[in-house]
Amino acid sequence: MNITEILSRELGIRPSQTESVITLLDEGNTVPFIARYRKEKTGGLNDELLRSLEERLRYLRNLEERKASILRSIEEQGKLSEALRQEIKAADTAVKLEDIYRPYKPKRRTRAMLARERGLSGLSEYLLSRSASRPVPEEAERYLDPEKGVDSVEAAIAGAKDILAEQIADNAGFRAWIRQKSYRYGLLLSSAREEKRPEAMVYESYFAYSEPLRRIPGHRILALNRGEKEKLLTIRIEVPEEEILRYLKEHCHVGQNVLTSPYLEETVRDAYRRLIAPSIETELRNELSERAEDGAIKVFGSNLMQLLMQPPISGKTVLGWDPGFRTGCKIAIVDATGKVLDTAVIYPTAPQNRVREAMELIERLIRKHHVDIISLGNGTASRESEQIIADFLRRSRLPVQYVIVNEAGASVYSASQLATEEFPGLDVGQRSAVSMARRLQDPLAELVKIDPKSIGVGQYQHDMNQTKLNAQLSSVVSDCVNRVGVDVNTASAALLSYISGISRTLAANIVKYREENGSFERRRDLLKVPKLGPKAFEQCAGFLRIHGGREPLDASAVHPESYESAKALLHLLHCPEGALRNGGIADIEKRRKEAGLSVQELAAQLGIGEFTLQDILGELQKPGRDPREDVPAPVLRSDVLLLADLKPGMLLKGTVRNIVDFGAFVDIGVHQDGLVHISQLADRFVKHPLDVVKLGDIVSVRVLSVDTEKKKISLSMKGIRASL
Repeated sequence: MNITEILSRELGIRPSQTESVITLLDEGNTVPFIARYRKEKTGGLNDELLRSLEERLRYLRNLEERKASILRSIEEQGKLSEALRQEIKAADTAVKLEDIYRPYKPKRRTRAMLARERGLSGLSEYLLSRSASRPVPEEAERYLDPEKGVDSVEAAIAGAKDILAEQIADNAGFRAWIRQKSYRYGLLLSSAREEKRPEAMVYESYFAYSEPLRRIPGHRILALNRGEKEKLLTIRIEVPEEEILRYLKEHCHVGQNVLTSPYLEETVRDAYRRLIAPSIETELRNELSERAEDGAIKVFGSNLMQLLMQPPISGKTVLGWDPGFRTGCKIAIVDATGKVLDTAVIYPTAPQNRVREAMELIERLIRKHHVDIISLGNGTASRESEQIIADFLRRSRLPVQYVIVNEAGASVYSASQLATEEFPGLDVGQRSAVSMARRLQDPLAELVKIDPKSIGVGQYQHDMNQTKLNAQLSSVVSDCVNRVGVDVNTASAALLSYISGISRTLAANIVKYREENGSFERRRDLLKVPKLGPKAFEQCAGFLRIHGGREPLDASAVHPESYESAKALLHLLHCPEGALRNGGIADIEKRRKEAGLSVQELAAQLGIGEFTLQDILGELQKPGRDPREDVPAPVLRSDVLLLADLKPGMLLKGTVRNIVDFGAFVDIGVHQDGLVHISQLADRFVKHPLDVVKLGDIVSVRVLSVDTEKKKISLSMKGIRASL
């Protein structure tokens, strides 16, 4: 198996690109570093494709290791023929490989194994023989051996059938055909467990559910799996059994010898029902679940990326409001740099309802600290708090707006060791309020402190393969952090640990060095950090920013290895280096064209690749540009809608808060997010919601229906542009 050829074909890239990426990965380079600084070698492959290549490479290499292990095992048994060796080497999936290995795989003692030990293999071959000339019971008498436990004709025949049944069940060709037939024509059926029916009403739509295996969407698989795990649903697969049995009978020559056919037919039926069907059903369920998990993890990762890449609200003083009832609402004022200025606890909600007292304190805090925005968490008591805030802003006429932020994971972070170290003087509630404020100021810097699974932008995350989920989400966070870059003099250890080439230990060492020696003045000073060697520096340097340091290029994404080229470029185009400290050289492209130099000519003159030159030109034009600037800013509000205010046909603007396989949830300012079903996302067929919307998108929607009792809002985005 040629891994390079397989990867190139699957990903649609040139073999030379594949070979370069494999070499770079094997040399210890990270995906963010390769995507940003080795474009010449990869042909400009992006981080998403590189992640896919890395994951698939790992799978294929593991497959090769498994093949080697299987070949050794079969060879040790003395059963490895050249034909079998080639068949194993040609297997391109783990399922095919395990099917081939199945007859040779060491098993616990089976009925067939015991029958072989009793000397009944010959009789099993007789059952399969098309030239059998004696009645089977007569032939079976030759195998009677009371000392071996074969004391009757019936026992001999039963043992021979067991041997043959296992041979049929272990046939790789049979299993592959049956698996494909079962998947193509099988149905997944579910029903409520009668004794649990009252508890299972949340799964009411699955009480008498049936859907073809090949068409069932991933979110339904995950819902069914959860219902089964909770012992509320019973699930089974129904397949065209008679057609499968006809296939097996035909390939086992049933009917070609009248003496053996009745026994052979019984054996085929037993082989299928006892040995093949249960394992194929398990395999299909596992395959469906794995595919559903992979799809859900992909959606989770995409949602997480879009959430992390929300634009920061910079330069604003923010009041973080963590809502609550009995324990009150926790308040924290945070300045434009993220520094905590003040904290308080107010009780405007039930049971105390001290609204007037609370709002007097809020007004004093707003005026004292010149608060610009209130950042309200969307958890318990959020709806009540929002109404209080809206009434307060309407009466006070202060130039303040509010925004609702997703507070998922805030309680986990607030009680963590990291939060304790960051805010030793604050209690858990106050830390949570600080997190509400900072999530608005810089979502990326704040959310990296939280376990990605706790951020709440997916479905069924606790039911998934946690290792796979963690790996995917960690990759997403890493890609986001490196795409944006971080200020090495202000970044937390949690944020630094996601930078290419920096482990948790190195991140802690950087923060410790910074605290003991003051701010870094140059990128190359990072080499003084304990355990941060040349390789780690190569991987991380381009993603770490130093603002106001000795070297202007340290504030950009230009890698130190390209500084000489960047300065030579500035000289060629007569650009002053000092301009980099003043927001960059906006007319650098104009200067290049006026100099009569094409990108190709300029790259050749500087001795660098065209990809690298384009990146350098972009950075010199606007050093350290934040890619999050292109994303729509959050919707700021000053008033609130109630569920009762909504009427079918109303047109509203909202923010996409979550995306799932069957649609998107949109915050339209009524506390309860509305659902735009996948069928209502566009005037065309939509294969997946991610093809139309992203987390954080500001969208126009029409209200379709409102169920005030169930607090459900149905929305549509179809035909909106035509009507606006």
